[in-house]
Amino acid sequence: MTDASLHTIQPNTPATPTPSPAPARDGAPTLSETDRRALAAIQARNPEADPLRHLPGVPPSRVPRHVAIIMDGNGRWAQERGFPRIFGHRNGAASVRTVVEAAGRMGVEVLTLYSFSLENWKRPPEEVEALMALCEAYLEGNRDLLLRNGVRFRVIGRREGLPEPVRKGVAMLEELTSDCTRATLCLALNYGSRSEIADAARCIAERVRAGELDPADVNESTVAAHLYAPDLPDPDLLIRTAGELRVSNYLLWQISYAELYVTETYWPDFREAALRQAITAYAARDRRFGGLNTPTA
Repeated sequence: MTDASLHTIQPNTPATPTPSPAPARDGAPTLSETDRRALAAIQARNPEADPLRHLPGVPPSRVPRHVAIIMDGNGRWAQERGFPRIFGHRNGAASVRTVVEAAGRMGVEVLTLYSFSLENWKRPPEEVEALMALCEAYLEGNRDLLLRNGVRFRVIGRREGLPEPVRKGVAMLEELTSDCTRATLCLALNYGSRSEIADAARCIAERVRAGELDPADVNESTVAAHLYAPDLPDPDLLIRTAGELRVSNYLLWQISYAELYVTETYWPDFREAALRQAITAYAARDRRFGGLNTPTA
């Protein structure tokens, strides 16, 4: 993962300030042409989005289009309070609802959440069973919320390994929200990035064997087109909660140039203010994508 910025920001550490647009006489900020166009594009897609209000000081052109989150710390949050780990997962589900709504208000187009990894099957059977039941309940209980907010629902991962009620719930919710265009919520469910890349390679190899594709034509775009959700933009910002400094086999191809933000806050405590802080920190970053902002002699 070259050129990814691994800068850890503690929950109460102020981020580098982003220059705020100069206020106009009526108190509203004076926006540059770039920011006016960015704001118009955000609100054309989602009329309910108001980044000027919900992300004060962040120019609309600096709002990340795609935010990916590793939701970590549910179990530790519960254990530190004397409760079983599943209690933390239930409270983490409340953060999901809050963050989905907050991201929409801020103008974020895509939110991808690491919900259950291929490695999570190694956890105790009772915890896995409880997580699958919680997932099924989320799919059922948040249907109206997603439809009301115009959020398209997607899932990436190997569906054949999931319990049938979860597979059916995923398929139903994807179908019901397929015409929603204001934002996209993508759950990484039974997901592993190395497996995703391996699945893409297998599909490409099958096309080559069938004579549909010349090996000489295989390039980065070919691989990207065979990933689980090739139509989604790559994440601009990857957030990890609970302080761990690793990406845990998550979107390895897609986050090659993402900005990384790590907070000590456990996921059940990660709410709108925490998301705002993460995006404000992101907006202050200098994204060069391997190049230089100022030409050198």
